[in-house]
Amino acid sequence: MFGRKKTEMPAPADALPGRDTVMPVAASHLVLGNPMTPPWPDEHQPLVVGMGCFWGAERKFWEAPGVWTTAVGYAGGFTPNPTYEEVCSGRTGHNEVVLVVFDPALTSLDAMLRVFWENHDPTQGMRQGNDVGTQYRSGLYVFDDQQRQAAETSRAGFQGELDAAGFGAITTEVLDVGPFYYAEDYHQQYLAKNPMGYCGLGGTGVSCPVGIV
Repeated sequence: MFGRKKTEMPAPADALPGRDTVMPVAASHLVLGNPMTPPWPDEHQPLVVGMGCFWGAERKFWEAPGVWTTAVGYAGGFTPNPTYEEVCSGRTGHNEVVLVVFDPALTSLDAMLRVFWENHDPTQGMRQGNDVGTQYRSGLYVFDDQQRQAAETSRAGFQGELDAAGFGAITTEVLDVGPFYYAEDYHQQYLAKNPMGYCGLGGTGVSCPVGIV
C-alpha cells in the first residue's frame, strides 16, 4: 500500500499544508561561485528540470559549458516550502528538480535539453532506476512558449530515437514552471560536498537529436 501511494500523485486537498518560511540557501554556488537566487544577469535564461535524484542531475548541469548557476529544489506539486522528508513522503506532489541558469551567448536551450534527455531514462514513469516515487518523475518546467515548444519538439524527436532502440514511451511531463522551492542547503551541490555520495542517475545510451534535425 505504501509503495503504491508513493507512485500516485496526491489530490491538492490531500497534500501537506507546508509553511510560509522560505528555505535559506548559501549566497553563492559552491562550484561556480555565482548566486543561486535571482536576479539573474541580463539575457541569461532559467530552466527547471526533473530527472530523478537531484544530486546527480545538478552535477550534470554545473559541469555543462555555458551554465551560470544551478540549484536544487522542489516543483510541480502543491505544498508550499516543503522539506525533503515531506517530499519523500509522496504527500506534496513535488518533484526533485534542478534550476539551471545558462548564458545563451555561450550555450543554447537545445544544448540544455540534450543534457536533460541523455542523462536519465525518461520512460520510467514515477521512478528513476532504483529510486521510486512521484519525486523522481521526469519533467520539464518551462518559463515561456519558446521553452515549451522546444521541450515538446525535443521530446518528439527523442521518442523516435528511443523507439528505434527498443525503449517505451516517454513519460516526461512538460508544464509551466509554477513555484520553485529551494531545497535545504545541504542538498545544494551535494556531490561537490560529498564526492563519494550517491548518484543513481543513468541515461539510456541513446543520443538526442536536439539541434541536429
